[in-house]
Amino acid sequence: MMVTSAPSTQQEGSSKCPGISEGTSLADTAGTGAGELGDDERAALVRGVLARIGDKWSVIILCQLGIEPRRFNELRRLSGGITQRMLSSTLRNLERDGIVSRTVHPSVPPRVEYSLTSVGRSLLTIVQSLAAWTNDNLDFITTARQSYDARTNVESSDP
Repeated sequence: MMVTSAPSTQQEGSSKCPGISEGTSLADTAGTGAGELGDDERAALVRGVLARIGDKWSVIILCQLGIEPRRFNELRRLSGGITQRMLSSTLRNLERDGIVSRTVHPSVPPRVEYSLTSVGRSLLTIVQSLAAWTNDNLDFITTARQSYDARTNVESSDP
């Protein structure tokens, strides 16, 4: 992957990541055909994937499947508050993105098990690093929030 510095004229709030050359992504080297997409289509795909893997339920499911493969109802119990519909939708989307694998075992009744793919396991490593960073910096973040709220006289709804 070629990495170059971002132009200094980039506006704040731009959707482009500084340090990444426009039109270059991991998909270019993966041979998936995504390299044939235009920049706008590629950007939309990247935003969609980031939205999915950054979603609250996706992260929780990813962490639960990182421990061991699980059945649907077990995932639902362990995920604390997820509805059957949301779990089903999230699992389907994660499977579509190649992060989760669904295996139907031939039995009566059929037993369905979900597990992480190799790509899902590599994502789990990143999510665990992010969780560790959050834990390491929680005191600082709490202090910063309190300072901000005191300066702006705003009550935050964040925990």
